[in-house]
Amino acid sequence: MINVVLYRPEKPQNTGNIMRTCVATHAVLHIIGPLTFSIDSKDLKRVGMDYIDDLKMFYYPTYEDFLKKYKNQEIYYVTRYSQTVYSSFDFSNPVKDVFVMFGRESTGIPHDILREHPDHLLRIPMVPEARSLNLSNCVAILVYEILRQQGFGNLSTSEAIKGEDFLEKEAK
Repeated sequence: MINVVLYRPEKPQNTGNIMRTCVATHAVLHIIGPLTFSIDSKDLKRVGMDYIDDLKMFYYPTYEDFLKKYKNQEIYYVTRYSQTVYSSFDFSNPVKDVFVMFGRESTGIPHDILREHPDHLLRIPMVPEARSLNLSNCVAILVYEILRQQGFGNLSTSEAIKGEDFLEKEAK
């Protein structure tokens, strides 16, 4: 199971997009607070659309609360301070739970947390002049890399709603 962990996200639009990604990939979302917005906000619900109803999500008031539940869990931390590219990690075991933490839009994951886990830091490559990518894009990149390594599991690889032959039927 893929577990997306957001450390104190600041923007409801990003969080809503991440919710949609989690639902579309059967990933579990963990949100660590405190937050600068309400999980019940209309912005969040508008971006998350009707996907929110199918979301498996947990909220923790603090990082310590999250750790109490997952203290023995191997967690990966996405940061620009890592020198190891995300694709260097082996996420291929579909039975093993994978936890990936993403930091705040403005400040990332606190540096003291990063220092505690030097072997579990990973980065998304980008040009040297760029500070960061959009948070929801980072989540999608990592979730789909994990899924790719696991062979996409139970995800549909063809058009399931309108039918595999939709384009041919539409043209007639």
